Formats: sequence, structure tokens, C-alpha cells
Amino acid sequence: MTTISPVPVVDALHGALPAGRVIDDPDVLAGYAHDDAEWAPHALPAAVVRPRTAEEVRDVVRACLAHGAPVVPRGAGTGLSGGANATEGSVVVSTEHMTAVLEIDGAERLAVVQPGVVNDDLRAACAEQGLWYPPDPASSPWSTIGGNVATNAGGVCCVKYGVTRDYVLGVQVVNGLGELVRLGRRTAKGVAGLDLAGLMVGSEGTLGVITEVTVKLRPARAPEHTVAGSFDSVVDAGCAVAAITAAGLTPSALELVDRTCLEAVDAWKKMGLADEGDVLLLGRSDAPGAAGEAEAAAMLRHFEAADARFAAQAADAEEADALFAARRLAYPALERLGPVLTEDVCVPRAAVPEMLARIQEIGRRWDTTIANIAHAGDGNLHPLLITPVGDEPARARAQSAFEEILADALALGGTVTGEHGVGLLKRDGLRREQSPEVLAMQRAVKAALDPHGILNPGKVL
Repeated sequence: MTTISPVPVVDALHGALPAGRVIDDPDVLAGYAHDDAEWAPHALPAAVVRPRTAEEVRDVVRACLAHGAPVVPRGAGTGLSGGANATEGSVVVSTEHMTAVLEIDGAERLAVVQPGVVNDDLRAACAEQGLWYPPDPASSPWSTIGGNVATNAGGVCCVKYGVTRDYVLGVQVVNGLGELVRLGRRTAKGVAGLDLAGLMVGSEGTLGVITEVTVKLRPARAPEHTVAGSFDSVVDAGCAVAAITAAGLTPSALELVDRTCLEAVDAWKKMGLADEGDVLLLGRSDAPGAAGEAEAAAMLRHFEAADARFAAQAADAEEADALFAARRLAYPALERLGPVLTEDVCVPRAAVPEMLARIQEIGRRWDTTIANIAHAGDGNLHPLLITPVGDEPARARAQSAFEEILADALALGGTVTGEHGVGLLKRDGLRREQSPEVLAMQRAVKAALDPHGILNPGKVL
């Protein structure tokens, strides 16, 4: 693509859109230059556009296409792989004003939303009608449905209910030719043509800019039974996870939080969670009635068999919610300690104990503090590498540890990213995981849908 001055595209955007949609003040642009990925490269964009309709997004892409300007889609900016980072001369398309829940259809159990709708806001709107939208990433109070779709976000309950891909029925997108198209369906079943809607899920803005999403819903769940166990090591906790999987149990959540995370949460919120042990394992069952009680009791037995220091069922809903709130607070609590480089590997569930042991050894070898939180029930581990502010040698060691964790995850039959996406940080990891032939197939799809290469260039592939 020919490099040109960004000024013509900015002028074109001002001319094509209503007043107030285009921002080109450098002080404001800086706040849109990157997501939450630590150390992922970024540049100041030429402009930020905050459209309110799908047609305005189409007009943005057409203006960028005419002037050869890259288009970088952005939701809430909570991503952890650099997927929303601006490149030089790019136009960031922020969906922050596209926040309408357009429809909730109780009979068909579906919802239609604009991409800027916050995950928790959709869940709350569905709950008012006795319905439930399951995908619940830890960032659900802030992250948007469009961003969740772009990265195929998972979350706490995906161990039983699946990830975002399992709930997307259809999308409306603007492709790389500036065409506004609808993909997918509203019906419960449908196999007409290729699954182009599914192709958009997890594509990180490289194949189209999402302007609307249709998701399927489930009925509201029965109250959950919550159990907690404290362990002296992450390996012991990992053995409990492997045993629960081997026993055929399907908890609605199975989450791991280590001492480093617990101490950070305690220092911030004074919850006293680090007093019980080095690792906290949280399990939940939403099976109805006696089945839920039995499943919770079975999880406790596996906790105890794996040498839990303490294991018990939460006394009430308030205590249970506080425990899971601590899990969600772990990442922002750790950010208070210094820059956090977030890993996102996924391994077979039987390999969780071995992978946790390897992560501990990598931290020791590279003299790097590594905290661990995990969607342990499906093998999705989030080692968090913490470095002191301004310590460049520590940063270099952390990046070496980061790459070694990727290598070990692949060696154990896993993947370099379970839910955060490839973005910028995992491009080398993707090349290690997938064959040249498979990568070439993906590049061919990209070339077909974005022949001029303007959609989030430099990300993923």
C-alpha cells in the first residue's frame, strides 16, 4: 500500500460524516492509540471516528479505501494482545457510541445488538426477560460484544457453556470493499452457503468491521452452588482440576487464583483471601436441585483428595459472589504493582498440573514474578508476568519467559491463545502453532475479503 499523508483522509471523513464524529486532536488521539496489551507496539492514529450507525461505518471504510488509510476497529480497548492498536496513518473506528440493544426476542431466544453494547449490560437486559447470555469474560463489566466477537472471548462459565462463537447467529459487517453486508441467520438451524458469520468470529477486525451482532440466548439458570478449596501449590490445585475432569463432572465454573493474585486483591480490597493458602480453587455447579448439591459435593471430595488445606461450600450467595469478585479483580489488582504482560495459553485439561509446574519453573529460571489465574476447568491458563516500572532488564527477562511459556504450551498439545486473540503479541506463536499451508489458506481468505489490505493490517497473520 502506498504511504500518503493522513490529512486527505481526515478531510474526507469530516466531509462524509455528521459533525462531532471525527476526532483529530493529538491529545485525544493518544487515548485511542492502544489497548491494554503491555509492550505491544502502537502509533498515533491520523483520526478517531465514533460512528453511531452501520451506514456511518460504511462511509468511514469507503473514505479510508479511497485514500489508502488503514482501518483499526476498536471496542472498549480492553484487549490484551494489541489487536486494537493503531498504526501510523490509520483511522481508529471506535464503537463506543453504538450501544443499542436493538431487540430481545424471548420466543426465538435471541438478541440483536450494536457492537458497542457492554457484555454485562446485555446480560442484565436479558435477565429482565428471564434469559441469559452465557459468555462472560473477566472484562464483562467493561468489554463490548463487538470486541468479544472479534476475539471469540470466553470467560468463567465457558467450561460448560462454550465461548462467544457458540452464541453468534449472525453479524452485519463492512468488508474491505466498503460493502455493508449481513451474514448468518436468525433461525435455530441453517446451512445455506459457507459459514461467513462464523468466519468473522475471532478474526480480530482483519476481515470486516462489525456493525451489528445477533446472538442466541438461553433460559435463566438455577441458582449456583459454589465451593472453594485452598491449596499449598498450584500443582496440587491442578491435580484437583484434572481429577474433576477425569470423573466426568461438568462444573459451570472452575477457576484458579494463586497467592500473588490474592495478595494483590487483599492489598486493594482488604478481603483477607491470602490467609488460607497459596492457591484458591473456585468451583460452581448450576445443575438444578439435588443434582447441583451432588456435583458440588463431588468437587469438594476431589479438592480434599488433592490435599486441599481447606475445602467448603460457600455459606450463602453473598459469600459466593465475593469469591468470584476476587477472581475478576485479580488482573486490575496486579496492574497496581507494575506493568503486567498477560499470557493466554490453553492446554488439554489433563496437562494442567504439568503446565502450571512448568510456568513456576520458567518464573524461577528467568527471575520473573509470574502470578497465575486460570479458567482451569477448560485448561485456559493466564500467567501474568509482572515487572517493576522502568526496569528494562526485567522486561527483557519477562518477554523471554513469555515466549518459553508459549513453547511449553505447544509442546503439551496446547495453543498459544485460548481467548485473548493473536493481535500483535502472538504472531510468532501463531506461526509456530500452525503449518505454512494453513497460514496460506488464512491469508487467501484475508485477500478475498480485504483485497486492498486496509482492515487492521499487521495484526494476526
